[in-house]
Amino acid sequence: MRILHLSWEYPPVVYGGLGRHVHALAEAQAALGHDVVVITQHQDDAALDEVVSGVRIVRVPQDPPQVPISDMLAWVMGFDHTVARAGVRLAREWEPDVVHGHDWLITHAAATMKTLFDVPLVATVHATEAGRHQGWLPDDANKAIHSMEWWLTYEARRVITCSSHMSWEVTRLFELPPDKVDVIPNGIDLDRWSVSDAAVAQARADLAPDGPLVVYSGRLEWEKGVHDLLEAMPELRRRHPGLRMAVVGDGTQADELARQADELGLTDVVTFVGWVEDEDLVALAAAADVAVVPSIYEPFGLVALEAAAVGTPLVVADTGGLREFVEHGVTGLRFEARDVPALTDAVSALIDDEVLARRLVRDARVVVSGDYSWEHVAARTVEVYARSQREEAALRLGQVGRGQRPVLVVRDGNLLAPWPSGSA
Repeated sequence: MRILHLSWEYPPVVYGGLGRHVHALAEAQAALGHDVVVITQHQDDAALDEVVSGVRIVRVPQDPPQVPISDMLAWVMGFDHTVARAGVRLAREWEPDVVHGHDWLITHAAATMKTLFDVPLVATVHATEAGRHQGWLPDDANKAIHSMEWWLTYEARRVITCSSHMSWEVTRLFELPPDKVDVIPNGIDLDRWSVSDAAVAQARADLAPDGPLVVYSGRLEWEKGVHDLLEAMPELRRRHPGLRMAVVGDGTQADELARQADELGLTDVVTFVGWVEDEDLVALAAAADVAVVPSIYEPFGLVALEAAAVGTPLVVADTGGLREFVEHGVTGLRFEARDVPALTDAVSALIDDEVLARRLVRDARVVVSGDYSWEHVAARTVEVYARSQREEAALRLGQVGRGQRPVLVVRDGNLLAPWPSGSA
């Protein structure tokens, strides 16, 4: 099958789990024998058009005007224009059987590609704007993003989510028929998540030479709950002198979190590592005594799989997709999101009880190796593509009704919800 992925991030541009997901999925599909192309944003020194591990990567540079990415909506509009134009050029030599769009940032380009190639669109919703804000759309920018998420799921023939929780979320937010949504979890490549003892020892020596090490890895955003983990650190230090923490990743809250650490007197205790290459991330994850995922909102939690893959015991918030992988007391420990004392107790329990920690690691590794291989995820995703083709063909033969286009409900200038006037 000829597959076209549209993603705003793909190596070397990786901000979080979405970029790693698309990268691993595309390469796994290519390894299965499919013809895979990815259109994504360009970064200095990266090739504009190259084939890596069987995947053709077309990278698009930013058009004038040079809008900073901090002006997200304007940047996305410009980015989508360049992606769509790259699709037009691609059509002169190659045409896909399916277009796979990832998240709202490629919505305009995905709708254009669907029309240009006259093929079904499959969309993966990795997270939602309303979910990131605990069910609220606080300002006009949030409402605009929500409207594009709705549009992407409407234009798509099928929608993929990474967890049952996310399926529940998108069917309610976007008024989707449950049968339109397929749940396919993220995957993990255990071969890539291996590291030498020397690299682990060096990471340990650099970050926690004389005590336990707690690691957070991921984007530094409010919904990731890193501020709650920092709040737990003074008590954890009281219980476990010498304990240190590494924060791996970057995001809009990086400066605020650094200020919080300073106010809590943790400047010499917490190391903000920043964004690191995959090989360094593996070493850091493996060096930890406990990996903590304190998310307030988490559609899946790829970092939990990654920690399990390197044999690090997990403490995660009991929210979203995390609870679907981490069974409390079996593959990790869970605590109620935002409950700092409960977070503190869970981390402390794993540091105090080495037997418990080893048992959780063992059982988590068994689950990861059995159900979350990228080959399995890629094959299931291709099955969704095939279903989208069958449904598209049936629609064109008049065997499936196509109701009227849904409308957006607006009251007093606020977007309330998209409501269908017919079938989606």
